[in-house]
Amino acid sequence: MLLRPLIAASLLACAGAVLAAPSVGQSAPDFTLKDASGKTVKLSDYKGKTVVLEWTNPGCPYVRKHYDSGNMPATQKEATDKGVVWLAINSTEKASGDYLEPAKLVAWMGERKSQPSGTLMDEDGTAGKAYGARTTPHMYIVSPQGQLVYAGGIDSIASSNPDDIKKAVNYVRQGLSESLAGKAISAATTRPYGCSIKYKS
Repeated sequence: MLLRPLIAASLLACAGAVLAAPSVGQSAPDFTLKDASGKTVKLSDYKGKTVVLEWTNPGCPYVRKHYDSGNMPATQKEATDKGVVWLAINSTEKASGDYLEPAKLVAWMGERKSQPSGTLMDEDGTAGKAYGARTTPHMYIVSPQGQLVYAGGIDSIASSNPDDIKKAVNYVRQGLSESLAGKAISAATTRPYGCSIKYKS
């Protein structure tokens, strides 16, 4: 009879490990992933630059809200035009019905005029779990010194309705503007919203 509580405790511990996230102000976990073309990309290669990490999954209606409306591509372009590195990361496991192989993922993003600096594949979930990424989208900003300075949602209205975008505060745009101006980010931690990431179990 003791086995069930032990199993339950073990499962809770595993869930906690997946969701354990570095706090804003701590060092951003380094990772090494392949981009959609098979090139190896390390976060630490971009030390000295501001980096945005965007967890994505085209099968998610919340992701589609921000891509189909043009909001995510526009935010990406504004950022990269200022010299920011923007890495879109897909941690969807291969067995999921939402999984898109790299070429199809890039094509989907390209159709929406998406302009990240790189599209990275994290099918094993290593990078996602290191950050405690829970949703798509889940957004992070890393300072040139390698510190995590923002973690949370893309904006302030947790819905899948594109009409809400114009009424929402775009936390990533706001955070980048403050950070690049040498200011502390006023909303450094917010609540992410979207679909749960389909991690490999």
